[in-house]
Amino acid sequence: MENEFPKPRVAVTGLGVICSIGEGIDSYWSNLLSGTCGIRRIERFDSTGFPCRIASEVRDFDPSRYMDPKEARRNDRFTHFAMGATKLALEDGNLDSGDVDSTRFGVIIGSGIGGMETMEKQFHRLEKLGPRKVSPFTIPSLIANIASGVVAIEIEARGPNFGVVSACATATHAIGESFRMIQAGKADIMAAGGSEAAVTPLSFAGFCSMRAMCSSHNDDPEHSSRPFDLTRDGFIMGEGAGVVVLESLEHARARNAKIYCEIKGYSATCDAFHITSPDPDGAGLTKCLRSALQDGDVKPEAVDYINAHGTATPLNDKSETIAVKEVFGAHAHNLLMSSTKSMTGHLLGAAGGIELAAAAKSIETNEVPPTINLHNPDPDCDLNYVPNVKAARDIRVAISNNSGFGGHNACLVLEAV
Repeated sequence: MENEFPKPRVAVTGLGVICSIGEGIDSYWSNLLSGTCGIRRIERFDSTGFPCRIASEVRDFDPSRYMDPKEARRNDRFTHFAMGATKLALEDGNLDSGDVDSTRFGVIIGSGIGGMETMEKQFHRLEKLGPRKVSPFTIPSLIANIASGVVAIEIEARGPNFGVVSACATATHAIGESFRMIQAGKADIMAAGGSEAAVTPLSFAGFCSMRAMCSSHNDDPEHSSRPFDLTRDGFIMGEGAGVVVLESLEHARARNAKIYCEIKGYSATCDAFHITSPDPDGAGLTKCLRSALQDGDVKPEAVDYINAHGTATPLNDKSETIAVKEVFGAHAHNLLMSSTKSMTGHLLGAAGGIELAAAAKSIETNEVPPTINLHNPDPDCDLNYVPNVKAARDIRVAISNNSGFGGHNACLVLEAV
């Protein structure tokens, strides 16, 4: 028997971003539109001898702006980013957590890798100094769910709370599951997204060994990330966090909140094809896109913009293009599609958080950020990726989609209210 009562509508009311090109939504959005690239030579460790020696690092970040310095020392950098992005999102949404029902306020913030920096540092202490010198905060600092817990403690959010770990689809899944929590009546407000701080020697060595990262533009970092370009040869790692505030539309309107857009649909699928390579036919993403549109009762031809996963790897960009053409048919050539990873690098588990923020801002401003470094289009990637310069268009419906190792796909459909 179908539920007689309609599901609550869910609004996006706050955007918090920390990445190489912005700390806060305003600087992030301005730099995206201007085509500013945050990729530089690595500073966090000596990258001599690594095939890839560039990254999209967050520079001059001070966690004490967002949390007690003593508490910051007990936590990993990815948790620092999560706390900062959450507080920026609450500030942007003009939301004081002390003024809401804490039992109806939840947090789902994921990480694809978690506290890698903590793990590496403490392993070196173990090797050099022995087990008694390993920090008692090691395990709480490195487990990937801890960002949700630490953030909830800080803002006293006692509602639904857990971590999501699904590689590069993490933040989109976290936002999607938070959307479901509000739809199900389990919460009125959710802080949701992802955080990542994996610019570390072991992470880089692992990805380089897989030949997943670009290694041919170390001397020209700003032009290294080339989604959909014929000369692309891998992704560039980024770090940071993207957290959004979701509210039931009724709750948002009752407090006269600024509303960026409404989340209409969400879907999660698996390629069930290969542990790291996407299905070359894009079948899993095709299903994910279709299911998200159906979930939101949105027609494919209504979509104006897609913030693509767009990693600049040869396989991903081609299979993503195939999936979009399969789902949207002739309309695929009319809609706009761009990869902001060309500027921010790939934030792994946090990618979907900062990218959903970009999609929401596109709806608010009717502007679409470009895919920079797209000068030699791949014939297999023949859609309008907004090359090099931002576009102006009426954006009513936007999609943010991400995929991750393990074959995970996640898609969110946004619509103007």
